[in-house]
Amino acid sequence: MTPIGAGAELDPVHPATPPAHRPGGLTGAEVAERVARGQVNDVPVRGSRSLREIVRANVLTRFNAIIGVLWLVMLCVAPVQDSLFGFVIIANTGIGIVQEWRAKQTLDSLAVIGEARPTVRRDGSAVEVGTDAIVLDDLVEIGPGDRVVVDGVCAEADGLEIDESLLTGEAEPVVKRPGDRVMSGSFVVAGGGAFTATRVGREAYAAQLAEEASRFTLVHSELRTGISTILGYVTWMMVPAALGLVVTQLVVKSDAPADAVARTVGGIVPMVPEGLVLLTSVAFAIGVIRLGRRQCLVQELPAIEGLARVDTVCLDKTGTLTEGGMNVTGLRPLDGADETYVRKVLGALGESDPRPNASLKAIIDACPDSDDWRCVESLPFSSARKYSGAAFSEGDGEISTWLLGAPDVLLDPAAPALAETGRLNEQGLRVLLLARANRDLDDAEPARGARPTALVVLEQRLRPDAAGTLRYFAEQGVRAKVVSGDNAVSVGAVAAKLGLEGTAVDARRLPGDRPALAEAVDANTVFGRVGPRRKRDMVGALQSRGHTVAMTGDGVNDVLALKDADIGVAMGSGSEATRAVAQIVLLDNSFATLPSVVAEGRRVIGNITRVATLFLVKTVYSVLLAVLVVCARVEYPFLPRHLTLLSTLTIGVPAFFLALAPNGERAQPHFVRRVMRYAVPGGVVAGGATFVTYLLARHHYTGPGALEAETSAATLTLFLISLWVLAIIARPYTWWRVALVAAMGVAFLLVLVVPALREFFALELVGVELPWTAAGAAVGAAVLLEFVWRWVGRRFGS
Repeated sequence: MTPIGAGAELDPVHPATPPAHRPGGLTGAEVAERVARGQVNDVPVRGSRSLREIVRANVLTRFNAIIGVLWLVMLCVAPVQDSLFGFVIIANTGIGIVQEWRAKQTLDSLAVIGEARPTVRRDGSAVEVGTDAIVLDDLVEIGPGDRVVVDGVCAEADGLEIDESLLTGEAEPVVKRPGDRVMSGSFVVAGGGAFTATRVGREAYAAQLAEEASRFTLVHSELRTGISTILGYVTWMMVPAALGLVVTQLVVKSDAPADAVARTVGGIVPMVPEGLVLLTSVAFAIGVIRLGRRQCLVQELPAIEGLARVDTVCLDKTGTLTEGGMNVTGLRPLDGADETYVRKVLGALGESDPRPNASLKAIIDACPDSDDWRCVESLPFSSARKYSGAAFSEGDGEISTWLLGAPDVLLDPAAPALAETGRLNEQGLRVLLLARANRDLDDAEPARGARPTALVVLEQRLRPDAAGTLRYFAEQGVRAKVVSGDNAVSVGAVAAKLGLEGTAVDARRLPGDRPALAEAVDANTVFGRVGPRRKRDMVGALQSRGHTVAMTGDGVNDVLALKDADIGVAMGSGSEATRAVAQIVLLDNSFATLPSVVAEGRRVIGNITRVATLFLVKTVYSVLLAVLVVCARVEYPFLPRHLTLLSTLTIGVPAFFLALAPNGERAQPHFVRRVMRYAVPGGVVAGGATFVTYLLARHHYTGPGALEAETSAATLTLFLISLWVLAIIARPYTWWRVALVAAMGVAFLLVLVVPALREFFALELVGVELPWTAAGAAVGAAVLLEFVWRWVGRRFGS
């Protein structure tokens, strides 16, 4: 994989001319000078499309072009009521623009909350600034979990390790020393330091990566891909059918030009499911707005759909199931160690780390530093090592080296303290070991031979919403798997408190080959001692067995798994690196927001599948009617006004309400196949019954006004069948769904009985026999349609 920025003139490790290190950073005057010269990181990061792009995307579509041309033709040759379809398109497009604009504003405001706030050193003080306020030569401080936002050269390093996998694809952290190059888009996994910004603005790569992390995108999703596939099929069907109609109506029938054009357009317009794309955009946009109100930032729009399709959720324990804070509940000296001395060591260790994690913060609160020890060397905590360390010059000048970390990593397997650690872990407590090292921190194995001194017992606070959220996933058929870097027994105890069953598995003992790993991960629920790369391997193993996997996390050790998962969910308080690669960010850090995201995705997918069937039934019967008309060499039975009325009452208005309704059905794959299974037989039955009624009417009515009577009878049949299709789609019934279907029927009845409306839409039911025949044909078609759709449901299980 080629790193972003390959081909830059700087050497990949050492710059040609390293900038001079200035520990105090730039002065205010120097910053102002660089801003005046334009040497500022001012590349705009757009969280969404601009208003101009939104308008263009919603207006300049292939189907709007087709409809627009036909609309202009109709405005010139026919009454305005035959041009109503054009006004409907304008209304639908306007709705799409407004809703996406509202979604853009929501996303942009939320993106500001979740954006990076790097720390720079200016005038000798550390201050937080926006990424767009960094200037050339700024001294930027970095620590664990921080993302490098501009290119630069390392100026200070304290055990600094940077993961450049987002750039190079190599997951192994790279140790950085002063003079080494750091690249935007990488992130710190251990240690800390500072670097001098050498490339800002359009010369750096940060803007590209930041835009990828917070973009209102319409990237790949099964729903959108499926709709595009359907529209492609429609285009191929529409062209020959439309050409046949033009020839039949203008040449074969020798009708009056205006009437022939009107009926030709009337046959072409309903073939276009133009509202389906707009309605899908509206449904997605409203979903983004709804989730935004819950402080959920959707960085990639189809993530709503993706999480609804997830069947396995991998949860990091710390920060997801438990709250970030911890409390020291016990201190247990070993081998006769003095507790007062132990507390002094712990206080010094806390003071030695400029960026303490949650465990160390709890230790700092319990064991304040005495200020009489001086740190001479430190080893930052790394999730790969599972421990940190520091060397101190004590008051008497003696140098002592200490390690603090996982007991099962620092202790010999036969050590007695491990048994006590196990008992505490079984209670759901977290245990760290303080050990005195016999080797220097820069030794290849500093922990070898370390003498255990004390056990530090910490208690994590469970999130109050975690148990309820896990119950929701279980009820929805989504499996939850806890994947944590902590001790397996401790993780298992926490999982048990939350109602998750199963024995905790130490990930270090899992098989290495993919098939065996996949089987083990699939069969178990709780995993401890999972390193960053192992997390990623476990996600890939689950995906290899056909699972759609979501990964949640907040720490830098979760980044690789978040990146590889189908859906990555990061906590807003987590590291900048996790927020950068996740598709969904929970800005309020509430795990309980996830069910809302799942529900929103299911609402969008389920409802769009429903309304897609409505639209495509119309497309199928329109194409079939056009083919039958061409073969029979008769006038097309409808004017545009008739199909505008039918589309509005049986598709347009109901589809809008159905698309926004609650829907908890689990998302199913193969969108195109499932929709077409119902749309094709539905359209064939509707088109066939309507054409039969039309032919019967042609033989029944003669003389002036016969064509209008024939059209009215065919319109009645098609409306009743379409209303029954709507009634089927609206199931399961609720009071408002029944009211919606009934309201559409009443609206059509008003058109038939109100003289002004009847004249406007050119509908006149003549006599008794044919209207009842039309109704009977519709009833027969409805019965057949019910039978066929039920058979399809039983046959294909959908």
